[in-house]
Order: sequence, then structure tokens, then C-alpha cells
Amino acid sequence: QEQLVESGGGLVQAGGSLRLACAASGNGRCVSPAAWYRQAPEKERELVADATNGYFNYADSVKGRFTLTRDRSKNTLYLQMNSLKPEDSSVYYCYAPNRCPWDGTVELWGQGTTVTVSP
Repeated sequence: QEQLVESGGGLVQAGGSLRLACAASGNGRCVSPAAWYRQAPEKERELVADATNGYFNYADSVKGRFTLTRDRSKNTLYLQMNSLKPEDSSVYYCYAPNRCPWDGTVELWGQGTTVTVSP
């Protein structure tokens, strides 16, 4: 079964930058990372950015600060996060739809990577 593996989280001061990476284990035929979500303690998971139909879309709260890029050769989706704010602190999850749901798995989530932004 294909998996999504995230990396790049950590602790950074406000105003700093981090780059998250989400790599899918397969060759992209069935699974390609498509979006980043985040979930802070006691809050609902929210969409941060997604790559849909060739377009990159961003939540209003991150527009102008976060940027998605994709490396198709590595089947990896990156989230460059600049000008980080304490309110960006969260666990960030990668998401991908499964185009080959023969076993009933219609979507995949990464394990999550923690981003902590200190004031």
C-alpha cells in the first residue's frame, strides 16, 4: 500500500521559514500528494493549500506567505512557509486522493509533522 511521508517540521522563531515535504511512496500513477492541512490542539483540521487541476490554492490566512511546489520526478509536494507566525503552530498533514482504490482506500494521509513557531 502506498504511503505519504512528511518531513521538515520543527521549531522556528516568528518571522522565520520552514519547508515541509510530502513524498508519496509510489510512482504517481495512483497517488500524488495533493494538499496540506493543519490541525492545532482542540481545533478542527483546516486546509492550508492544495494543488487542484493544475492550480495552487491557499487559505486566506497563509496567502502571500506559503508556497506550494511540486517535484513530479520525486512524487513530492513541498510547502514553503515564510514569515511564520505563532498562530501557524500546528501539526501539518499531507493529503492525497487514491486513484486506484481497489482495496477501498480512497484517500491517504501522512503521519503529520509538527510546526512550532515561538513569539
